[in-house]
Amino acid sequence: MQSGMDLSQLDPRAAKATSVQALDESATNVEPQALKITAASSNPKMFTLPWHMPLATWPQELLANLPRGISRHVVRFVHVGDEVYAMKEITRQVAEREYEMLRRLEKLELPCVTPIAVVTGRHDREGEPLEAILVTKHLKFSLPYRALFARNLRPDTAERLIDALAVLMVRLHLAGFYWGDVSLSNVLFLRDADAFSAFLVDAETGDLQMTLTEGQREYDIDLARTNIIGELMDLSSGKLLPGDVDEIEVGNRLVDRYHSLWSALTDTDKFNPDEMWKIEKRVNKLNELGFDVDELEMKTAEDGKRILVRPRVVDAGYASRKLLRLTGLDVQENQARRLLNDLDAYRASTWREGEEIEIVATDWMREVFEPTTRMIPREYRSQIEPAQFFHEVLTHRWYLAEQVGHDVPMAEAVQSYIESALPKYKLDQKAVDALNEEADSGVVDDEYTYNDPDDDGYNPDDDPDAAVWSH
Repeated sequence: MQSGMDLSQLDPRAAKATSVQALDESATNVEPQALKITAASSNPKMFTLPWHMPLATWPQELLANLPRGISRHVVRFVHVGDEVYAMKEITRQVAEREYEMLRRLEKLELPCVTPIAVVTGRHDREGEPLEAILVTKHLKFSLPYRALFARNLRPDTAERLIDALAVLMVRLHLAGFYWGDVSLSNVLFLRDADAFSAFLVDAETGDLQMTLTEGQREYDIDLARTNIIGELMDLSSGKLLPGDVDEIEVGNRLVDRYHSLWSALTDTDKFNPDEMWKIEKRVNKLNELGFDVDELEMKTAEDGKRILVRPRVVDAGYASRKLLRLTGLDVQENQARRLLNDLDAYRASTWREGEEIEIVATDWMREVFEPTTRMIPREYRSQIEPAQFFHEVLTHRWYLAEQVGHDVPMAEAVQSYIESALPKYKLDQKAVDALNEEADSGVVDDEYTYNDPDDDGYNPDDDPDAAVWSH
């Protein structure tokens, strides 16, 4: 795996991403005798945390009561100054390796949680060693999949999550990342207009290579399908999944969506010399999928009568980069597309098609976007992103106008949306507590369960059939 890989062959951004080099787990490894914090962040509050205590016993006043996903490890969200960090208690080798991997993925600008630190050399007051802790930044506005289903969502939520996961897998595979443990539980989801964006949150089993073989990609896909079907069946048994959802069909959807997207991004097209317009069509199709084409590989076929065209470098974020350049807003891809459409409508309605788009965008921000998002009630500002709020208000305004047969003022649409639709974002404390209690029930490495008199000695890590379901 990673320890034997020639880092000089990797993208330089990934090869030089971190000073931490995880040791081979099979090697003799002496635990450090003193606390050591290797951090990508200079937050001084990190040093004031109770590292001498098992994570499961940290004081309640330090914790942020946010919904957690199911994990085999003890996980807590912790207030560290003005930030909220996710803490995961795991062995030193795994913590260092995952920190190293996340740093590399971050440098490659792939969708994953941001690594903050790895803390080793922990001991309790009696000098007994404690497991290391991996620290990542909480992805604001994101939710684990079980928390999404705890709300009153659209019936096609499962399909939209699967579509987001397929995009994530394709992006990771294009970069040479072999996941090895794909599941909904190892992903966080952000709303992205009418869709979702998926972010990798668990890279314990991952490996970064130059390129992946078809067999490696297919293994990830097959494992993902198996895990997803199991996770959806679990939701169904808890009556969180709509009754008309076919779990197996949803699992199969992932396979189909992945292969379709992979084909669109990597296939070679064959054109006749008089069909060069098809190249632009291919690029436009990739842009519509949210990918930007940096380079095209073009060559003449052996018969000399056709031209072979294949994208050599594709990257996600076509619309989001354009919006960031125009407005400074850093949002998800579908949100960016919706905001750009509204910017175009504003430009047309104010008869300013001849003006520089950068100037029009500045006025649109001041006159349309900012006044709308300032109306988000204070109690919802940690629940919904401004760009998502703006998108949903636009949709709500369109429905209102359709009902009354004429345009509805923006302020009136915002107020109507706040009163009738926004409350669905509120995840009450009882629901959060229930989700976190369920998440803790999946922990298998909490030291307080080791001496349980009811323990029958079963270890899911030793059961190859259980490995699929235990993450």
